[in-house]
Amino acid sequence: MKTEAQASKSLLTNVLFAETELSEAFLRSQTWEDRSTANWPPMVWVSKSQDLEARIAKALARANQGKPVSGLEVEATQALNQKPLPEVQVAEEEKREVLFTHPCLSSKVEYILTEVGYSMKISSHWHFFLLCLHNGGCSCLIIYILMLFLVGVPLLFLEMAAGQRTRQGSIGVWKVISPWIGGVGYSSFMMCFITSLYLNVVNAWTLFYLGQSFYSPVPWEKCPLLGNSSDFDPECVRTSPSLYFWYRLILKASDRIEDGGLPVFSLNLPLLVSWCLVGAFMINGLKSTRKVMCVLVPALYFIILCFLFRSLLLEGAAFGFQHLLLAKISAMYNMSVWYQAGNQVLFALGLGFGPVVSLSLHVHPSTSCLSDGFLEALVNLFSMLLVTSAFCILGYWATVITHHCNEKNAEALAKLVTLGKLPVAAHPPPNLVDNPTSIFSSWLSSLPRPIKSMVLSYVTECNLKKQFSKVKAGPVIAFVAFLEAMSFIPWSVFWSILLLLLLLTLRLSSVIGFMQAILTPLQDTFSSFRKYTKLLTVVVFVLMFLCGLFFTQPSGIYYMSLLNEYWTVFPIIIIIILENVAVSWAYRARRFLEDLAIMWGSPASLIIHGLWCFLSPFVLLALFVITVIHLSQKTITYVAWDSNSVGLPPLIPDLPREW
Repeated sequence: MKTEAQASKSLLTNVLFAETELSEAFLRSQTWEDRSTANWPPMVWVSKSQDLEARIAKALARANQGKPVSGLEVEATQALNQKPLPEVQVAEEEKREVLFTHPCLSSKVEYILTEVGYSMKISSHWHFFLLCLHNGGCSCLIIYILMLFLVGVPLLFLEMAAGQRTRQGSIGVWKVISPWIGGVGYSSFMMCFITSLYLNVVNAWTLFYLGQSFYSPVPWEKCPLLGNSSDFDPECVRTSPSLYFWYRLILKASDRIEDGGLPVFSLNLPLLVSWCLVGAFMINGLKSTRKVMCVLVPALYFIILCFLFRSLLLEGAAFGFQHLLLAKISAMYNMSVWYQAGNQVLFALGLGFGPVVSLSLHVHPSTSCLSDGFLEALVNLFSMLLVTSAFCILGYWATVITHHCNEKNAEALAKLVTLGKLPVAAHPPPNLVDNPTSIFSSWLSSLPRPIKSMVLSYVTECNLKKQFSKVKAGPVIAFVAFLEAMSFIPWSVFWSILLLLLLLTLRLSSVIGFMQAILTPLQDTFSSFRKYTKLLTVVVFVLMFLCGLFFTQPSGIYYMSLLNEYWTVFPIIIIIILENVAVSWAYRARRFLEDLAIMWGSPASLIIHGLWCFLSPFVLLALFVITVIHLSQKTITYVAWDSNSVGLPPLIPDLPREW
């Protein structure tokens, strides 16, 4: 018995020593991808002998008590009942594992910029804007901050630490932590793949708009003329030039989702260009991706700041900005607001899709990613606050639209007076240039009641507040409302191009993060792909381009809206719940934090242990239940263009996710 125990301890020592040697050999080994010299802080390890003795004692104690042990310890225990392998085979296996170690980013700045670039999604910013608009700006902001730091940061740190500790992509990481929950990785991979298919279609729309924006005036400013006629297209006259350009000239949208047809040819080339751009950025792996993100992310913030300063000088900016400063006490105890804020935090940080895990495995093993999680959360919050410029721009947009509405009413009334259908007293003021809304409203209020009743029966309602409240989530707000607002600003072509570049940069940085979560698990799962990384990148991108053509058909936007509104939310919440359960209860949170402390050389915060085990599961379970109730009570519908009627309503309602 003594001899068997000594052999057991000796074999376990060799296995644990091999694990330590693999970790130390990480930096000095030749990897399957070139990397530059790391600027990370030097690795801090406890004494090797002390570390091995402590880990051996813990492993033997758990084995004697029947408690679960880690993957390497299980392998060692199983090896006790088998014939020992030759030393040459063990060395050969270690060499193979070291050869395929993932490369590290050269600095922490590159890692933060890469994570921030992935989380800078258009949908997250629009949804945060709508959340503040409809639920009180300050009140909603307080709720969002609480959910961000009490739930978002711990879950973000969980995914970061899992990727850094296991050095695996989104598929393999959960197999290592808990084999019975390995299916979470495949679910996350499929979510990432399907979502990426239509995310890059948005880039194709942006590129199409970008090509058309060099015309003066821009084609979405006025209705097109009929062939061989001076009359405008009646279908455009029934709605608005911007909506007509969007649905009929770009999307060529059908009237029903059943009317599919072939992909729209004018969108195929922009879609191919968008995939070529992403492919060029990622063809050399991490070496090119990190350089691209170091350019894209600072450019994003520069453009956003330009819009922020410009929007503050626009007419009606104060009207839009006051909605942000509005505080509703009732929102603080409204469960619906807390539910929306919780979902917003999960999607703003990009949890559950896999890119956070796939990017964090390129972090140096000796660096604590807890501070990285807090820093990314702060940058995310700062980005959301910069979206306040949207309030000013949309306040200007609503003001200009209301001015045009009053001017049209004045023209219509003048014609009716000329035709004798209205009395002379109903003739509007001749000059409405300075402030059409204020002048027309004052004149209308001063009319006698009988004449005022007659006038109101012939005019449309022009209400600034109602016009501003028409804003809804979805691509229309980006491609219609904002571009329409840009066409009203002096130097409209310049600002339209700058806005389109902002949208393109936002989406490209997000797609790069998603594609990293697709390529990395494929290379981890299939070792043959590691030898041909460039060929793998080209093949995957060609496949995704061909699959993405489905969303460029005339009914493609309807499928995108259904996927966003009814499909994305539910599986993502389930994936995040299972990730939390895998680390907190299956592997055990305290044990996971001890592993991180050994890897980092410093203990992790015990506050995270309580948040992982108690607060996060409770909040996630509440979000899951409310989501089930919410989806079960909703009727699956979509808003479609009707070419036989008056066109589409002003904006598509409630598409809060991955646009």
